[in-house]
Amino acid sequence: MKTFKTSIYFWQRLLFWGAGSINLIIILMLVGIWRTGDRALNFIGNLFNIKPVEPKIETLAPIVQRIKDVHELSTTVQTIETIVPASAERKLGDISLATTRLLYIARGEIRAGVDLSELKETDIKIRNNNIEIDLPPAKILDSKIDVNRSRVYDYDRGFLNLGPDVAPQLQTLAQRKTLIEIVNTACNEGILTTANLKAQKTITQLLAKTGYQQVKINVTQSNSCGTINQTEKISSK
Repeated sequence: MKTFKTSIYFWQRLLFWGAGSINLIIILMLVGIWRTGDRALNFIGNLFNIKPVEPKIETLAPIVQRIKDVHELSTTVQTIETIVPASAERKLGDISLATTRLLYIARGEIRAGVDLSELKETDIKIRNNNIEIDLPPAKILDSKIDVNRSRVYDYDRGFLNLGPDVAPQLQTLAQRKTLIEIVNTACNEGILTTANLKAQKTITQLLAKTGYQQVKINVTQSNSCGTINQTEKISSK
């Protein structure tokens, strides 16, 4: 019985000592706070002070580089099928003896868009939390003929086949004419206007998540619409 009472007494003292130690630690913390003054209070306050998230705006150079990394922004592709005639004459002096005629049905593809490598830093304006960009004008980026979907529709060497047998040459001539025809058709149908509008939408979406409050993309209308070069391009898709 005496041992049991001794055990209870031991645990009571142990609990009392533990509670006293906790109280002592709290008292020391309060004394430390009192002696250090505002610095301690500010430290404790900063532990529970959640700072608001501040959006960061990228500098001008990375934005220009990000857009230029896209290089050629191809936004519009048109496929056009057309019939192109070609002919060659056999002459005796100034007199035409016979004419060879060829009709070529060609299927061509025209790709239009904006060449972002032409974008300059002066084309980008940043004011406060707003960004405004003047895009270069849209242009024809590529035009080509799909030879697998193109064919000679008719080949006629004239009366008694007296016309020159120049089918390969006439087909090549027809393909060159086709490139000009499909580009002119696409231009007349407003391919550059469509390319400008799609480029405007694409760049706006590209910069929508950069933290700017307002993104304004301006397009420039091209004064001309034509082939990028006179080199014949033939594709065998």
